[in-house]
Amino acid sequence: MPKEKMDDEMKAFAADVLASIAQAKRGEQARAHTAADIATYKTRGRPAGSTKKDSKQAVTVRYSPDVLQAFRATGKGWQARMNDALKDWLQTHSPA
Repeated sequence: MPKEKMDDEMKAFAADVLASIAQAKRGEQARAHTAADIATYKTRGRPAGSTKKDSKQAVTVRYSPDVLQAFRATGKGWQARMNDALKDWLQTHSPA
């Protein structure tokens, strides 16, 4: 089985687990993780509040095949062009 690549955080976690197992085998108390320790751990993903208020939102929408085919035929970036087309439509039409 091939070895998996591990980032520094995973390596540190694996080392902590092995150290805890070794301590348990010796009958020692395992290291307790305090709230201060946990606060220093690296978190994954974007930091809270780092996204723009006007950022795009993911939604599920159904379009007719001919509309999708026409936009997809324009090549890479067709979703952005569809968004721009809808914005242009809103300039001259009322959505209600």
